[in-house]
This record gives sequence, C-alpha cells and structure tokens, in this order.
Amino acid sequence: MLTRKQHELLRFIQARLEESGISPSFEEMKEALDLKSKSGVHRLISALEERGFIRRLPNRARALEVLRQPEDATSKPAARPAPANSNEAAPPRSIPEPANDVIEIPLHGRIAAGVPIEALEGQSTLPVPAALLGSGEHYALEVSGDSMIDAGILDGDFALVKRTNTARDGEIVVALVHGEEATLKYLRRENGMVRLDPANAAYEPQIYTPAEVEVQGKLAGLLRRYH
Repeated sequence: MLTRKQHELLRFIQARLEESGISPSFEEMKEALDLKSKSGVHRLISALEERGFIRRLPNRARALEVLRQPEDATSKPAARPAPANSNEAAPPRSIPEPANDVIEIPLHGRIAAGVPIEALEGQSTLPVPAALLGSGEHYALEVSGDSMIDAGILDGDFALVKRTNTARDGEIVVALVHGEEATLKYLRRENGMVRLDPANAAYEPQIYTPAEVEVQGKLAGLLRRYH
C-alpha cells in the first residue's frame, strides 16, 4: 500500500508521461508535491522503485517508466486508434532527455584508505548526480590515503556509500573499527575472524575479531574532482 505522497508522485509522473512522453525533473516533482528538498523526491522514487511501481531507464537520469498503478487508481486511457489514412504518419513520440538532477547527501568527514583514521561526523552535504545512486540511504566520505588505488580509489576521491550493516565477502565496505576509527577496505571473513583487505601491495591486511568491526555501509560509487 502506498503512502499519500507516493501515490501523488506516481500519478504526477504518469500524467506527465501521457502528456509529453518525458519524465518530470526532480525540481518539478518537488514543486508539484510541495516538498522542501529534492532528497525527499529521491526517497519517494526509491520507495516506488522498490515496490515495483516504476523503474529508472538505464543511462538516463530523468527517464522513468511507470510499470503499474495502485489497485485503486483509475485505469489508463485506451490507446489512440491509428490514422484512417495509411499515408498519414503518427506523430513521433518524444524521447526522454537526460537531466542534471542532483541530490544533496550528507558528507561525513574523511575516511582512511590506508590505516584507520577517525571517522568525522560533519554537517556538510555533497551534491551528487541522481543517476549515480540507486535505492536506499546514502552518504559520502572523502578518501584519505592510497591503499585502495588498485581498485581505482584515489586520495581525495569522494566515496558514495549506501548505508547498511551487512555485506558479502569481497565487497568494499566502510568498516568502523573499535567503535571510533573508519576505513575503506574489501571485507573478508575467515576462521571466525574479519579481514579488511587493501588494494595496494604496499599494505598488509588488517585482521580483527567480529566484535571489533562494524559494517557501516558499502561502496556505491565515486566522485572525483579534477584540478
């Protein structure tokens, strides 16, 4: 069952697609639903996507497809009949254009890609293209160090992290060590211990007991600034 805001957003997207064939922008959705920020729109989109009502079309930040309507929604209008004159071509359907929709996510200080350093909790935010993020809650951390360079993660990059406390072996995670130090590493489990593996031969794996390590998220993407 959808919330009122989810239902309103679904109807707005469907109406815009039927009208122009182009998905509304995040700014248009924010204004239509009288929301305070685009992050609220992102949460609603993610919820509708997880429930199977919409899907994002690949490689297009703005392209959405409505898969189904709630059971209490009115049925879609019947398809328009083909022109009587066979020589009369139907008007071409507009193709959704990419948009530069961005989402502000929390930026929580720096994280070590070498030895663990303190994970700083800040109040800053980082604008991120919506196309880089999937469903779920995300935050960003600035990478410090070079122990993950063979995974393409460089000093000064911004790690985009999906918040979760579970991860599979081989995934790159944000691991909180001893409750106060965070590091970005590959997660491995062996012989009842937790091993945090670097992606740089100059560094040794870090081995801890399960009680010493808490997964706080897994890597979802990277942002890099070029100076």
